[in-house]
Amino acid sequence: MARSFEFHARTVSFLTFLSRITGLARDAAMSRVFGVGVVTDAFSFAFMVPNLFRRLFGEGALTSSFLPVYAQIQERDPEIAKALARMVLSRVAVFLGAVCLLGEFILWLVWPTGGEDSAILSARLVAILLPYMPMICLVALIGAILQVHHRFGPTAAAPIILNVMIVLASVGLAPSVMRKAGFQEIDPYVHIMVVGASVVVAGVLQWMWSAWSLRGLDIRGGVICAESRRRLKQVIYQAVPMAIGLGVLQVNTFVDGLIASYPTLVGPTIFGIAYPLQEGSMASLSFAQRLYEFPLGVFGISIATAIFPQLSREAKDPVAFCASISRALRLAVFIGLPASVGLMMLRVPLTATVFQGESFSADDTARVASILLAFAPAIWAYSANQLLTRAFYARGESMTPVIVAVSMVALNFALNVTLIWTPLNTAGLALSTAFCSIVQMFILQRLLARRVGPLLTGEVLGGWWRTAVVSVVMGSTIALAMYFTPSSSSWIGTACSLLAFVALGGGVVFAMSMALRMPELRWVLGRR
Repeated sequence: MARSFEFHARTVSFLTFLSRITGLARDAAMSRVFGVGVVTDAFSFAFMVPNLFRRLFGEGALTSSFLPVYAQIQERDPEIAKALARMVLSRVAVFLGAVCLLGEFILWLVWPTGGEDSAILSARLVAILLPYMPMICLVALIGAILQVHHRFGPTAAAPIILNVMIVLASVGLAPSVMRKAGFQEIDPYVHIMVVGASVVVAGVLQWMWSAWSLRGLDIRGGVICAESRRRLKQVIYQAVPMAIGLGVLQVNTFVDGLIASYPTLVGPTIFGIAYPLQEGSMASLSFAQRLYEFPLGVFGISIATAIFPQLSREAKDPVAFCASISRALRLAVFIGLPASVGLMMLRVPLTATVFQGESFSADDTARVASILLAFAPAIWAYSANQLLTRAFYARGESMTPVIVAVSMVALNFALNVTLIWTPLNTAGLALSTAFCSIVQMFILQRLLARRVGPLLTGEVLGGWWRTAVVSVVMGSTIALAMYFTPSSSSWIGTACSLLAFVALGGGVVFAMSMALRMPELRWVLGRR
């Protein structure tokens, strides 16, 4: 069974890799067209709102509460499982649609009528992007149904649609339409609203793609009965605490975004005192998040997503459950720790290659790279937290992660409002998130070990130490190569150097893992 989740993790990782590549292309287009400033601040803030709902309810709470129940019923009575799936999808669609309408109404009530143009632009973009929220949450729920039937591909590939639409709206379709409409010069405020509208169109296409992927499962069948209704209530009752437990990283990120967006939403002062962050802080934070989320999404979340159905099946078998968690923790650190070191070492050439050009200057690159340096040390912890939180939910425990999550949100906020006044500035928001994630990981591991038995066994700790050695050797090798490699002022030169450093680092990890006979390498490659 362990090999099964690793096989699905590779499938999800490959498709997620493709979607993340198109995601980087999306951000590369936006950074060059809009740069770092009010426009990208406003869009990043507005886009953060539907993404928070997606991560909390779509990919987070609803999926995590629904998937174990659906998986168990599917093995026992497929007809009841079909009825449950249909009931959950229909009721979630109605609920999220109502939330969307309520959000639009609240936005209308508090609509800014004066003051900063940036605040009005932010409000307009939030109003445009809110309808994306229910559609992308339904896409995530459909993905949970498909996962139980061992179909991980459609949902992992869905973000590609969004990324392609934003690229077209940023550099191709929107400028062409605006010129034909009579705009002598492209107004960036109008342009970014067209990009926002493209997100909603992409949401419709993603929903249609996911719904089409359900063909053959016949979830319209099945008989609604007392059992299916009882299970529906179980899913709903578990969803609220799960939203808090699984979403701590997302809530921390949202809090970071609110603090970073203050100059755009409110102004340059707070209580008559100059605010320590400047316009562009939200955009810089968002661009750095995209870079650290690349390895997290491709590997860390893919492992947690693929193993969740297996953990749900093994919940009543402590030996198998503990073995799967321990093995997944080794795999998460084996991938996450070298990724952390690599991002820290290559933060400047990576940021320059992806974002720099046109409206995105070298100073913007230095600003984003400094934030990435603060995010990067905890890639392995972000991955492990996704895994450990899902382990609690697979066991039917929802309150334990909630208690830990709430404490981490409070700690993160306290660190945020402190560190932004230090020379760290915006990077202080990232450092706070990284620190809280590492603390959360060790707390969750300790609490889970009390329930299922030791997780950090000699084998696990030995694997972690070997991974640490590999990461140090890899980082030292890259640092030495960077020292002797002349810097390039051209994009092609920087990109080629980056690819060479990545290949060198990957080669060192592969060679060291082979020399140390680390089984994690065989697991990644799918070998016994």
